[in-house]
Amino acid sequence: MNACLGLDTSNYTTSAALYIPEDQQLFQQKKLLPVENGQRGLRQSDALFHHVRQLPDVLNTLRNDCDAEITAIGASNRPQQQDGSYMPCFLAGAGAAAEIGACLRVPVYYFTHQQGHVAAALYGVGKLAWLTEPFLAFHVSGGTTDVLHVQPDKDDILACRVIAKSLDLKAGQLIDRVGVMLGLPFPAGPAMETLAQRSDRTYLPRASMDGDCCHLSGVQNQCEAIWKDGAPAEDVALFCLKSVEAAIVAMTAAVQNTYADLPLLYAGGVMSNAMLKASLSERFGGVFAPPVYSADNAAGIAVLTAIRKGRE
Repeated sequence: MNACLGLDTSNYTTSAALYIPEDQQLFQQKKLLPVENGQRGLRQSDALFHHVRQLPDVLNTLRNDCDAEITAIGASNRPQQQDGSYMPCFLAGAGAAAEIGACLRVPVYYFTHQQGHVAAALYGVGKLAWLTEPFLAFHVSGGTTDVLHVQPDKDDILACRVIAKSLDLKAGQLIDRVGVMLGLPFPAGPAMETLAQRSDRTYLPRASMDGDCCHLSGVQNQCEAIWKDGAPAEDVALFCLKSVEAAIVAMTAAVQNTYADLPLLYAGGVMSNAMLKASLSERFGGVFAPPVYSADNAAGIAVLTAIRKGRE
């Protein structure tokens, strides 16, 4: 069987995936970038360095899982489909794709990290057919808190246009900053969710909105204040997540005033939070990818590569 290789080197994770179009089977491997305790992420130069070190091991492990012939390669080479969108960490995956493609003499395609997230989520919920019609997608992670109007595109497979976003701190950034403050490991999402589940408080925070967009920087200040006032860590964690929930709920309601007839997808690492999924599913009925396809991964890039190659 033939397979398409996808690479994604985000600011958090080194990822590689092999997708077999014939039966839609997917294999993937990924490895978090190392972050020292107490730190809230990595400088881009350090992230790039760690990707260069980790990518060979990730690829070797992946090839042990699947030895199908590689007929095309795809990589994420920038965060979003916007002018000026750029992060050095994506150079590791994009460069490796070009090198492997030249050696194997197979086509190489480039997509954005955001396109990969959306495609991975669709694959994870069995909704790849959505790629033929417009839909709405939330991409909520450490780097973005965006609502996307997604449309089919002849060359790029899907075109993601931001119609609402966080105007300051991103949801994943907020969770990581508060989590590190509470002594949790980075990235803090899973540990924050576990911690918040221990709280017996009821919080109903109000979202800070500007039109269809939200503000989240004030939530960090509120979390720091209640932590200094002696609130237990589990209560601070719950307040933080409930504030993110309030913002996503408000943004969803706002964009549905304009796009009420479009299907709704929630993607990105933050959207793997079970608490958020339960609340948003009950209110809006959107679809959520399994956590393995919500957090950073190369699955969507591999799927998009197969579709692009198939069109040629």
